[in-house]
Amino acid sequence: MNVAYFDCFHGAAGDMLLAALLDAGLNLAALQTALDGLGLDGYTLAARRVLSHGVTATRLDIAVREDQPSRDWAQIRALIAAAALPAPAQSWALGAFARLARVEAAIHGVPVEQAHFHEIGAVDSIVDTVGVCVGLALLGIERVYASVLPLGRGWVLTRHGSLPVPAPATLALLAEVGAPVAPAPPGSDGELVTPTAAALLAELAHFTQPPMIVRSIGYGLGQKEFPRLNALRVWIGEAYPGASAGPPARPAEAAPEAACGASPAPAETLYELRCNLDDATGEGVAYAIERLLAAGALDAWAAPLVMKKSRPALQLACLAHPEQVPALASLMLRETPSLGVRWSPVERQAAPRDWVTAPTPWGAVRVKRKLLDGAVAGLAPEYEDCAAIARAHNIPLAHVYAAAIRGAEAPAPDNDPQPRNRQ
Repeated sequence: MNVAYFDCFHGAAGDMLLAALLDAGLNLAALQTALDGLGLDGYTLAARRVLSHGVTATRLDIAVREDQPSRDWAQIRALIAAAALPAPAQSWALGAFARLARVEAAIHGVPVEQAHFHEIGAVDSIVDTVGVCVGLALLGIERVYASVLPLGRGWVLTRHGSLPVPAPATLALLAEVGAPVAPAPPGSDGELVTPTAAALLAELAHFTQPPMIVRSIGYGLGQKEFPRLNALRVWIGEAYPGASAGPPARPAEAAPEAACGASPAPAETLYELRCNLDDATGEGVAYAIERLLAAGALDAWAAPLVMKKSRPALQLACLAHPEQVPALASLMLRETPSLGVRWSPVERQAAPRDWVTAPTPWGAVRVKRKLLDGAVAGLAPEYEDCAAIARAHNIPLAHVYAAAIRGAEAPAPDNDPQPRNRQ
């Protein structure tokens, strides 16, 4: 299993992440060919080797014509969905921008669809974000990890004026996934982690160092000069055989041969949190479900009910591990009009599952397999992959689902006995 570990010893920016992948062996021409599918113009992409603080690293230079527009979430989503990108890269990029849209909308008090990215919606940030996702796909990376992130201090100048560092969007993105952070090193005033990098790492990475066999290392240099090396590095290799790979990636992965022979996991004690809502809008409930899932709830849902005085209402609920209860209860109180949240323990027994990458006539799709008694008992194509293909090729979503299921049911070719799989 191919893994990448971003060692962010002096922070992270989108261009630094992409430069590190180029330094580690990503082919610039192949990257540019994939990015051409976005249909963007008015920019040039160049990578050069630079010696900084005694270390040779790659610096990415994106020259952008001055008359480029900024874009909102709806425009960027349409741009990426219509692009001829590898299916994993397309869904990863859409996920990263969706996270940005949520936090920007919350910070500025506007609907998500109207979230305007300004700096993040500029061409160079789109190239950085999509480029990192494409680069990981081209390198065959199946799991992504990241280190603790040092956060800077001071102020950063934006189109909204001077804002405190870390920028509000950066801090909100990292808080959504509970990313570990640390104070900036002495003398490193200024922005060390950008919103673009925060969105990418929040979407792609688990914040732990994995046991691995390192095959290549790449250094990505930042644009600013600091008293110490302003770079990050990526370690690329394979997960160490026989060692635990740490927490599951997004999506998690497991070897199919191990999962197929597994028995159902022992029952575990979880908690179900609930609140009744008779004065919340449908949009508000949908947003609360989205926030609960982003905060780590195992599941979240709403069901109709009738309250006192025969008032129609909804019950908002989520499923969580015991240690998540206080944070998720607070989130439900904050995001809904409810005056109270109840919870109670529930027992759950989960079926083993893994992920396989299934071919379709329009591109690869991740498919989750439910496994019982050593056999595949169910197949569920990944919605984001299927939706991205359906939008890009203007075909019914159901056709993509059906093709993905056929691809997952077909035996692997003889020259690829163990397909890449995702859990």
